[in-house]
Formats: sequence, structure tokens, C-alpha cells
Amino acid sequence: MITTEISWMQVGVSALLAVLAVGIATHQRLGVTKDLLVASIRAAVQLAAIGAILLALFRYAGPSGALGWVALMVLIAGNVAGRRGRGVPRSHAVATAAIALGSSVTLTVLLATSILPSEPRVVVPVGGMIVAAAMQASGLTLQRLAEDVRQARPTIEARLSLGMPTDQAFGPHRRSAARTALLPVIDSTKVVGLISLPGAMTGLILAGVDPLTAIRYQIVVMYMLLAATTVAAAATGFLARRTLFDASSHRLRISHT
Repeated sequence: MITTEISWMQVGVSALLAVLAVGIATHQRLGVTKDLLVASIRAAVQLAAIGAILLALFRYAGPSGALGWVALMVLIAGNVAGRRGRGVPRSHAVATAAIALGSSVTLTVLLATSILPSEPRVVVPVGGMIVAAAMQASGLTLQRLAEDVRQARPTIEARLSLGMPTDQAFGPHRRSAARTALLPVIDSTKVVGLISLPGAMTGLILAGVDPLTAIRYQIVVMYMLLAATTVAAAATGFLARRTLFDASSHRLRISHT
């Protein structure tokens, strides 16, 4: 159990670890020195800023304010995931809608069943975890779909020319993309506790929570991540199919994004 708080002075000393990483990258000529520096500085600035915002949010905002913050995270996540879908028309809108669906379904179940209390200090961090998982699933699905549209266009168009409906012509690619997006969370769920102790569980244990209590929370976290990623991946594939094909002529659209 950690009994003392980490001071800002100690945080500054921990920056020596980032300096070590930069030094190794520079000495080995890895070409990522600038990226490491920018990432280290941005992480500190962004976390300090968000810490101040969350402090005010926890003190003055109610459940509606917390949900509003989660909605903002969904919009940002949709923009990030949408960038992976170059080649899929309206990829940003597709990603945002899919992430919103995966996040809202998962968070609604947790709150409606009172598994989690509707307090800002609970809704915001848990909502962030859910949105991040949905974002990764949606982004990976879009990336795989965009690759398939470029590489398998002749095959897809051949199926359409034979009279197949769009769902059947594109179905194998949609399912393959969703499976690819779900593999990371499936693999991490399979080995949780055997290879790694996840962050949520580790944080609770460090805070002095009984390990069995921390494990119960972690099981809930793993299940909610499975739900969020599955819903987001499936929704992304469904919505992407609707934007990729012309509804009247059943032709594969060419995206200019």
C-alpha cells in the first residue's frame, strides 16, 4: 500500500526516466528523439491540464456534467478513429456513431444496474476507459475495411455483378475486419492475471484495497471492455457498409478522403 503522496518534485525527478529513453534513442540513432521529447512534454502538460479540469468537474458538476464530458471524449475519439478509415466515405461520422453506440450501451448497463454509482469521479474515468476501447476497435475496423476496399475492389464488384446483395458481397470483409479489431481485447482478457495485472486492479491494490475486491472490479472492467469493443466494431462495419455502397445502384463508391 502506498501511504505517501508523490510530490511535484518527485514527478520532476521521474523525468530522468524520459531523459534516459531520449538518450538511448539518440545514441542508437533510432530517429525518434524528437517524437520522444514531444510525447514526454505533451503527456505532462495534458495530464496537468486535465487534472485541473477534473478537479473542478468532480467538485461542481453533477451526473449530467460527467456525461457531457464523456460525450466530448466520444467526439474526440471519433475524430481520431476516423483518420484510420481513409477510403471509407464519411469515416469520421461512422467512427463517432459507432463509438457513441458502444460507449452508451456499456455505460448505461453499468449505471442502470447500479454496478457503478452515477458520480462524476466514477463516470468520467470509467467512461474514458470505455470510450478508449471503443475507439481502438472502431479505428482498427475502419483501417482493415479501407485496406480491403483498395485491395479487394475487383472481387467485391465481381460479386455485385453476379447479383449478390451488398451485405453478401461485402460480408466476408466486414466480418474479417471486426474479428481483427476484437483480437487485442480477446487476447488480453484470456491472459489477464496470468501475464499482466491490469492498471485498474494495480491502482486499487496500490491504494490499499483488498486484492479480492480489486479483482471484482477488474472483472467488471474486462467485461465492459469486451462489450464496448464488440458493439463498436460491429456498428462500424454495419455503418461503413452503408456508406461504401450506393443504395440505389448497389455500386461500390469511390471515396475521395
